[in-house]
Amino acid sequence: MATDPSTSAPASPAAVAGGDDSLEPWSARVRTLTRLGRHREALALLRHGDPSPPPHALALPAAVISCAKLHLASGVAQIHALAAKRGLLPSSDAYLLSALLSSYSRLRLLPLARQLLDELPLASTPPATARTAFNSLISGCALHGVPAAGCFSLFRRMRVAAGVRFDAVTLLALVPVAPLGVVPQLHALAARSGLAANTSVANCLVSVYARGGGGGGTSLARQVFEEMPRASRDLVSWNAVISAHAQNGLAVQAVELYRRMRGPEGGGVEPDAVTLVGVLSSCAHTGARRVGLDVERYVRERIPGFRDNLPLCNALINFHARCGSLPQAQELFDEMPERSVVSWTALIIGYGMHGQGGIAVDLFETMVSEATAPDSVAMVGLLSAFSHAGMYDEGRKYFSTMERDHRLRPKLEHYTCMVDLLGRAGRLDEARELIASMPMAADGAVWGALLGACKIHKNVEMGEEAFERVVGLEPTNVGYYVLMANIYADAGQLDGVAKVRATMRRRGLRKEPGCSYVEHEGKVHLFMADDHSHPQARRIYELVVELERMVKEKTGGDVVEERAEAAAVPLVGFHSEKLAVAFGLLNTEAGSEIVVIKNLRVCGDCHSFLKTVSALTSRAFLVRDASRFHRFEDGVCSCRDYW
Repeated sequence: MATDPSTSAPASPAAVAGGDDSLEPWSARVRTLTRLGRHREALALLRHGDPSPPPHALALPAAVISCAKLHLASGVAQIHALAAKRGLLPSSDAYLLSALLSSYSRLRLLPLARQLLDELPLASTPPATARTAFNSLISGCALHGVPAAGCFSLFRRMRVAAGVRFDAVTLLALVPVAPLGVVPQLHALAARSGLAANTSVANCLVSVYARGGGGGGTSLARQVFEEMPRASRDLVSWNAVISAHAQNGLAVQAVELYRRMRGPEGGGVEPDAVTLVGVLSSCAHTGARRVGLDVERYVRERIPGFRDNLPLCNALINFHARCGSLPQAQELFDEMPERSVVSWTALIIGYGMHGQGGIAVDLFETMVSEATAPDSVAMVGLLSAFSHAGMYDEGRKYFSTMERDHRLRPKLEHYTCMVDLLGRAGRLDEARELIASMPMAADGAVWGALLGACKIHKNVEMGEEAFERVVGLEPTNVGYYVLMANIYADAGQLDGVAKVRATMRRRGLRKEPGCSYVEHEGKVHLFMADDHSHPQARRIYELVVELERMVKEKTGGDVVEERAEAAAVPLVGFHSEKLAVAFGLLNTEAGSEIVVIKNLRVCGDCHSFLKTVSALTSRAFLVRDASRFHRFEDGVCSCRDYW
């Protein structure tokens, strides 16, 4: 029997099991020691214990596990030989057989495990023992990276050649390693065998479908979840389905699932840090401040020591930064006992979105000085901050030093930031040259950044080139068609506008409707362009018309006609952010800030309108559009008209 030279003498029976020798045979104490993780003592006791009568059937499986935990391959082999000599193998002891197969797998001795399975007389082996043997080897192969074909070869042999029925353990080993195209087949097998209702199997399917990404995988994950009996949904189930939506960009659905979890449907399941991280990231994405603040209250009240939980703190910082509460984000950051590069990046991106590029640079330099190395995401955050703030020189400097100072090779997303920065600064030729010099082919985001710059600077010729490139890569992205149509419209080329619109109709594409929302007294008030469905619609439109009149008077333009007088004629031409701000003015106290979340980029007309209205009403409006924050106050915007 091979043991480690440093193995200590066996402990006394009282020390091991809390009783005396007469109450617990030494073989049972071997099992107890293994269960407690005291593997060296277990092996020493097996070697030196009283062998009369020989209770190896009880002690040997535990000893095999201890050998595997101590990486003693020779010990496993010796126990295997001893068991065979005593007639305990190949089929009379299921526990020993399972322990040997699992241990050989753990030690990556898969040929020996397969040989042991081959020696098993399946015709005379009890079905449960055979199933345990196959499950042990399939699990071992899956755990140690054996190609999926090898795992499924064993599975076919189990079902066809051996005629052994699979169970939940089999599926839990196979589903995570199966190619995505095979997972639905395993799902169907699970459904036919009644195992799809097993909580562990269903949770596994949800997680694997979610990893497939995209709407299809998430839809299948949701389907599995919805088909689970409500009573069988546990915390893992809810976490899996919420994470599936959060990680695949379906933030609204993730937040709605969290609401269901917290309601009667959740059956009293309490969220943990994993749940809350997924929900907070979704709140940050959608700007769902009320839900995010409720989550934060839950964290502070129910999760003691949450500041030591890095992922949770990072999610809170990201939520506050992306929902317009930079002071709260900074406060949380300052209170953290330990910070990761993710913590720094969340704050850098937050300041960048608010146009405070100088603070973003200071944070980045402090991070580096405190020996936290930036990663690719941190560099994207920094370069984006330069782009939002118009910091051309700084952007070029930090981009050029990425590889030299931080050993980070620029990726597509870094080039996208630089094209955006150069384009916004009016250096379109330089941006085009950068694209031509890239070591990889430009993707849709890179050409889209150039197209957006052409819209800002009214460059039709380069815009046409960028448009042709980007729709070749992303033919269904409606935003690019709208950008090109606007470039033509600004240049007075109405035939170009008509051509783009005809292409959109031919391809069945429709412009995404603009929408904005305001949270007020625990409810979300959503506004679409020219939408009259809100209960206060009449008062809202009357106020917008009055504000337009006041803006025209203040800016010296032609006074707008009183459109509200024609009650029978629908009021049109009102963008959603104007309606949302008017609602806020009607329903909030004087002096309070109005926060608006918009799904699209703020247009120039609304930007000018909100600047003037902030001065006329002595109110501040914080508007988060598709890419950044605009804080309108006293007639100016925090973006300094650079967006």
